Amino acid sequence: MTILEFIILVVIAAICGALGQALAGYSLGGMVVSIIVGFIGALVGTWLARSFGLPELLMINVGGQPFPIVWAIIGSAILAAIVALISRPAHRTYA
Repeated sequence: MTILEFIILVVIAAICGALGQALAGYSLGGMVVSIIVGFIGALVGTWLARSFGLPELLMINVGGQPFPIVWAIIGSAILAAIVALISRPAHRTYA
């Protein structure tokens, strides 16, 4: 894998992570966090798809490395939603 292919893969992961966070309605951070969420979302989404026997949708091969676009977005949304549930307070009191 060349450096250009790696950069393309990182950009795709960032876009998938940002879309997943937007779907969940909770942003975990900036661009670097979106990249991390995109890669973790790809792992989570692919694992869920394999667990339920679902097909791999919209796979992109970059430098011989497959990257599941749809499952990365779904996995990122699930990850962002879980973090949102954990980090938000249970209730707010207003004066």
